[in-house]
Amino acid sequence: MKQTKANRSGCCSYGDEPLHNHNNHNHAHNHDCNHRHGEGYFELKRELIPVLLVVVLFIVGFAFEEILHNTPYSIAEYIVFIPAYLLSGWNVLTIAGRNILRGRFFDENFLMTIATLGAIAIHKLPEAVGVMLFFKVGELFQEYAVGKSRKSIKSLLEIRPDYANLKVNGEVQTVSPEMVNLGDLIVVKPGEKIPLDGEIISGDSQIDTSALTGESVPRTVKVGETVLAGMLNQTGVLLVKVTKLFGESSIARILDLVENASSKKSPTQKFITKFARYYTPFVVFASLAVAFIPPLIIPGATKWEWVYRALILLVISCPCGLVISIPLGYFGGVGGAAKRGILVKGAMYLDTLTQVKTVVFDKTGTLTKGVFKVTDIIPKNGYEKAKLLTIAAQVESHSNHPVARSIREAYGQKIDDSQIKDYQEISGHGIKATIKDRIVIAGNDKLLHRENIEHDTCDVQGTVVHLAVDNRYAGYISIADEIKEDAEYAISHLKKLGVENTVMLTGDSRIVAAKIADELRLDSYIAELLPEDKVEVLEKIISQSGKKDKVVFVGDGINDAPVIARADVGMAMGGLGSDAAIETANVVIMTDAPSKVVQAIQVGRKTHNIVWQNIIFAMLVKGLFIVLGAFGLATMWEAVFADVGVALAAIFNATRVLK
Repeated sequence: MKQTKANRSGCCSYGDEPLHNHNNHNHAHNHDCNHRHGEGYFELKRELIPVLLVVVLFIVGFAFEEILHNTPYSIAEYIVFIPAYLLSGWNVLTIAGRNILRGRFFDENFLMTIATLGAIAIHKLPEAVGVMLFFKVGELFQEYAVGKSRKSIKSLLEIRPDYANLKVNGEVQTVSPEMVNLGDLIVVKPGEKIPLDGEIISGDSQIDTSALTGESVPRTVKVGETVLAGMLNQTGVLLVKVTKLFGESSIARILDLVENASSKKSPTQKFITKFARYYTPFVVFASLAVAFIPPLIIPGATKWEWVYRALILLVISCPCGLVISIPLGYFGGVGGAAKRGILVKGAMYLDTLTQVKTVVFDKTGTLTKGVFKVTDIIPKNGYEKAKLLTIAAQVESHSNHPVARSIREAYGQKIDDSQIKDYQEISGHGIKATIKDRIVIAGNDKLLHRENIEHDTCDVQGTVVHLAVDNRYAGYISIADEIKEDAEYAISHLKKLGVENTVMLTGDSRIVAAKIADELRLDSYIAELLPEDKVEVLEKIISQSGKKDKVVFVGDGINDAPVIARADVGMAMGGLGSDAAIETANVVIMTDAPSKVVQAIQVGRKTHNIVWQNIIFAMLVKGLFIVLGAFGLATMWEAVFADVGVALAAIFNATRVLK
């Protein structure tokens, strides 16, 4: 596990580095603060031993302070408090020393070191130990909270398969998934994770996809279906033919996405990092001014009194609560979304989701199931139904479009490819091919007009494939597509979230688009679009939106890659099966559920609210105590609360994003 580097302020920024990067072996050794996350494990018992020893020494010293303080040269006081100080503050002292040698003075460790050494110098030993002790206790709670929040991301990483049962010459060998080649056969037993993407050759089973998709209901799979690495086989034995190498599998891409999501900082994170860079040196010089200027200009002011106030200011002003909790808040946001089956590629997109006012949807596969069924066959000009379906199945034999698959399923017979020549897909229109020396076209009404084919049927309810043979209209086939169960819920709840405009873009006919838009109560729709037209339409929508209003495009991630890339936030539906989705989209929805768009916006808003709660809370508390400290109304004990207390409160608040 790669250690988290310290940022320029000296405090650990959990959002600066990937959680787990297998490709980077250059481990960071300049772990410049005492948040030890080496392997992500937190050994509470081991950490408690020195803390408990310090607590005992501190209580003894505090209880007998009057007696100890009155010993010659206060030797007994030093014997009790100095070991307690070193035990509790050793990490802070050593890290501050290393940073000074590297020329980095202005960080939290430097502030704590100067403040406590100054307290010892003016003979405030209990306060010096108290600062380090409570800081140490705060660190323990901090480590616990951070570890808890990281578990949600790590749980997703645990879906990485450990081994594959490779079948070679009838024998099964247990090997690493990286050693399996394309076309190899692997055996997946009940209770095992599927190690690689592949096609089922034999067997049927129920598989648990919850680790990948967040869906709790198992899915039934059978011969010919595709399964993905990371899914859990539950009931039957499956023989799977590998279709992707491990490094190219969906799971590998997802792991890489999650591991590196935190590298894309939000504007808020960038602001806080920059703020801490200037804030810390300002605090140091302000404290120096408090220590040395008042005794020179205020009659009766003592040097030690103002030095003590300056030391209090140093402790109060530590920016750790902000610098740690804010990246952690975004890190938690990415983790919370992942638990819901939503992969967000960076904190910057969580921020953008809070400003969404327009959501644009693709139709097929996004708002509708994309599972088409032939509902009617209408032959014309002397053709019979069976003949028209045969022609349609032949001309659609090479297409992967859902409409083409539905026609082939309705035909239900083997198609002789040798009879099909000059196959050509015409984007946004349909297909043209030569079958037994006859030119056949199959597509939408625009294709008929493009080819100048006379026909008496234009406006037909539903999705329609028109057919013509040798420039003579042969009839049409009607195909139905169902709206997804949660599509209406998604649209209505987007409205409740304050999304002002919901739009559908589709290449389908106006009649079909109007029907779906009416059922879902969309604000508008644009139909009969070519793929390149969608980009132009989206450009217009973006230009018409307010300067701060963001536009989301939700598509299937394959045909809509250019539009997904152009949107302020591009979302890919059902992205597990699509490389284009994972590569292009800013947010990958791992199921086909439009309601996940609502959840993504909710997670973004919750993250944003919690982050700004932390910023405002930390600023107000620290500002109040800085004023109290400057006027001598706050002691070192209040300073500890203002630093460690604020940091802990902010971090515990940040972990709420995961829920």
